[in-house]
Amino acid sequence: MRRLGQKIAKGQLLHRERYPCCSTNMPVVRIFSKVAKQALLSTPGCGCQPLTVAVRNISFSPRQVTSDASFHSVSFSETDHPKVLITGGLGQLGVGLAKLLRKRYGKNNVILSDIRKPQNSVFHSGPFIYSDILDYKNLREIVVNNRITWLVHYSALLSAVGEANVALARSVNITGLHNILDIAAEHGLRLFVPSTIGAFGPTSPRNPTPDLCVQRPRTIYGVSKVHAELMGEYYHHRYGLDFRCLRYPGIISADSMPGGGTTDYAVQIFHDAIKTGKFECNLRPDTRLPMMYIDDCLRATLEVMEAPAETLSMRTYNINAMSFTPEELAQELQKQMPELEVTYEVDPVRQAIADSWPMNFDDSNARNDWAWKHDYDLPELVQTMLNFFGSETRMARFN
Repeated sequence: MRRLGQKIAKGQLLHRERYPCCSTNMPVVRIFSKVAKQALLSTPGCGCQPLTVAVRNISFSPRQVTSDASFHSVSFSETDHPKVLITGGLGQLGVGLAKLLRKRYGKNNVILSDIRKPQNSVFHSGPFIYSDILDYKNLREIVVNNRITWLVHYSALLSAVGEANVALARSVNITGLHNILDIAAEHGLRLFVPSTIGAFGPTSPRNPTPDLCVQRPRTIYGVSKVHAELMGEYYHHRYGLDFRCLRYPGIISADSMPGGGTTDYAVQIFHDAIKTGKFECNLRPDTRLPMMYIDDCLRATLEVMEAPAETLSMRTYNINAMSFTPEELAQELQKQMPELEVTYEVDPVRQAIADSWPMNFDDSNARNDWAWKHDYDLPELVQTMLNFFGSETRMARFN
């Protein structure tokens, strides 16, 4: 029995000499060493042969990992490009971010994914793949097979839609997030998960709202986003996951239709103004909310993902550009389209959501830490949107 113990000790020493990168202090190797030792000591003393255990690279997940494990993000040299997967890629932001990242990193280094069939223009613009965030095995295979290093997680049900189907919102926004976190930690990914003005509640300071304060949202969308912020920061501190998060204000985009959010009136007004010259708003005219043009939002996302880790004093940041009411937006638009008629038919559900959200974001930490600076204020926003729709109208007339 003593000789067996000596053989085990000698074998461990030889293993450390041959493979200095593997230590019995590593959780997986330590487990196998313990199993091997138990197997040897339980074997009869006469004529027994040493048990050889071959240890290879073994992938593991926080679902299974031991308490002292840690994960480290992939680092890139200046000549390397990340390999990016965007989930929920057919939403308001995914297509735009893919276009921006493909210009910077190359067409084939950015993969859009969703559970819906893409339009032809999206499908032919670069790699697209089916991905269901609730299917852990499918998602894991995509990350491994495509050697993903950055993951942008846009899959979510938005505020008003989530309130109409809480069970589905809980599944997509929370269960799906858990799959994303585990896979990102397991494979050392840099992970971006957006948060929102909806992560705050009626007890939060509203004007301005700082990065750190009481949140307590009252929608399933907001609750799920607070959960995402806290879980991402926990995985960062616990496992070393390179988690990065921005709280988006209301995002305004010309080339996508509204997707069910409370701030989507600020997009719908342009569609209706061009088509009919009339707009019915579902919020009160004095409802002030923080807003941002999509180009600023996408650039902020890219900048925080590229920011060196040592410059980040926190993992979840507010970002802001402008703050306005439906009445102020309508007045700015009527400077260009004086014939526009705006009426108000308040939706109690959306209004209650908006009344619990920030009126203005304090994004001073983002501006100090990684030099965030917006380009679009309200006049530039309105002019840019009208330019887009004007060109679209002219193209339609000639087609």
